[in-house]
Amino acid sequence: MMRLKVLLPTEVLVDRMVSKVVAEAENGSFCLLPRHIDFVAALAPGILTFTDNDDCERYAGLAAGILVKNGSDVFVSVEHGVEGENLGELRDIVSQHFEMVDERERQAVSAVAHLEASFVRRFLALEEQPHV
Repeated sequence: MMRLKVLLPTEVLVDRMVSKVVAEAENGSFCLLPRHIDFVAALAPGILTFTDNDDCERYAGLAAGILVKNGSDVFVSVEHGVEGENLGELRDIVSQHFEMVDERERQAVSAVAHLEASFVRRFLALEEQPHV
């Protein structure tokens, strides 16, 4: 068995014992088993598949990240990820999650644009004041 931990910036998405991990790197997918040599890979955005203690396949939709296998530990670090029990459920969860992320990014871009415009207005107002 291996211990799989999928780490996001603000939480641990997955922390469980597994017998197999299948992931996607830039050059294709690969499978890790408990006796696999220590391994590091840059992950492409995609689906991480893992088999838990009950021989059930589970899935996580992940953004690009990094995977490190060290002994019986497999660590995956990504910025965004969601877990699902089946691919249909995962598709719906991924869609909802990334809609929320897109909305937050739109709000952040709007806030930055507002700040920039305010800065420019104040800067121009300073230039119009007489110098002493």
